[in-house]
Amino acid sequence: MKFTAEAFRAWQNKRITLMGMSGVGKTRLADMLMKGNWFHYSGDYRIGTRYLDEPILDNIKQKAMQVPFLSDLLRSDSIYINNNITVHNLQPVSSFLGKLGDPEQGGLPLREFKRRQRLHYQAEVEAMRDVPLFIHKAREIYGYQHFINDAGGSICELDHRDGVIECLAEHTLILYIKASEKDEQALIQRALKYPKPLFYRDEFLEEQLAVYMKERHLPYVAMIEPDDFVRWIFTKLFYSRIPRYESIAETHGYTITTDELARVQSEDDFLDLVAAAVARKESADESQAKGTP
Repeated sequence: MKFTAEAFRAWQNKRITLMGMSGVGKTRLADMLMKGNWFHYSGDYRIGTRYLDEPILDNIKQKAMQVPFLSDLLRSDSIYINNNITVHNLQPVSSFLGKLGDPEQGGLPLREFKRRQRLHYQAEVEAMRDVPLFIHKAREIYGYQHFINDAGGSICELDHRDGVIECLAEHTLILYIKASEKDEQALIQRALKYPKPLFYRDEFLEEQLAVYMKERHLPYVAMIEPDDFVRWIFTKLFYSRIPRYESIAETHGYTITTDELARVQSEDDFLDLVAAAVARKESADESQAKGTP
């Protein structure tokens, strides 16, 4: 959706999609807005509880069946396993994605890793396609006035042929939270310290995996140290996503920075910031149309 600053302020039922790398403050902002009259839709939560629920449970059960004590209880239906996914606890989703490499260090074979990546990709597509439905539910069932879509960090990796970004742009204002240089480095350092499973585009993974294997002189994927690969590839992933976010924001949305977001302490502060971002884009578009540098 495109607006003038005045039209945005007058918008009675605001619907915003937050976009940016994990750690830029999307969920913190959504939590703050929930205290007001905003429905918080978490893409990652929807992925884990709706579209990957069965594969996640199957993975956990497969691990449990390797323990004789647990396998006997499961086979006799004496116990059951369930997910406890929350907006703030997405560990089951992360664990399912897994890391590539040595199985003795918890790594996955390349074929299985790619299978899970594909499942996650399709789950994210479907979760974002559900946004219009939940906009309706938020108002008609739960009585919320406004809607915030807390999208996962990999939303920029979705293929344009799936029409997801266009769907979000039709139903919501897309807001890209761009990390400042200082925050970029902080996010990278945190990821290096605590390497976690991530989604990679297939072409990106193939290209970077070939480079990694050559640099490390490894003949087989099973020889990869999982955390080492995640650390090695993260910075490359981070910077590969920035132009993709920027392209989406330029075509379909608006941009704020993490420095600007850090100053937001209330719903009114946030609405003022979005209005300023809209006005900034409006001014830039007018200057471009006039040929002004």
